[in-house]
Amino acid sequence: MKRSDFEALVAEAVSSLPAELLEKMDNVEVVVASRPTPAQLARAGVSADTPLFGLYEGVPLTRRTSHYNLVLPDKITIFQEAIEARYHTPDTIRYQVQRTVIHEIAHHFGISDRRLRELGW
Repeated sequence: MKRSDFEALVAEAVSSLPAELLEKMDNVEVVVASRPTPAQLARAGVSADTPLFGLYEGVPLTRRTSHYNLVLPDKITIFQEAIEARYHTPDTIRYQVQRTVIHEIAHHFGISDRRLRELGW
């Protein structure tokens, strides 16, 4: 899939979220990358052979205090190659992009992987 088409899927996934949720997102950027860097893999705690579909890097809203200011935006990265390596049809790629975007935005709101698993994610 062309990068621009994949980026459109990511933008579609973000814009499909409820307006109330989007309004509460603060100082966060959603980007697409081909694959994670070694540093991103280390931060995620996974090896290079483990597929990583997305990564949230930043300070979750639940951990921000009055001292949170003058900082770069948090970053949600969606990794195109990992998703396309596992999912092969346009519909399954779209589904996984949406699922990954929601998962990483949940981290922005302070929801842990453990809690996401409890919720069925």
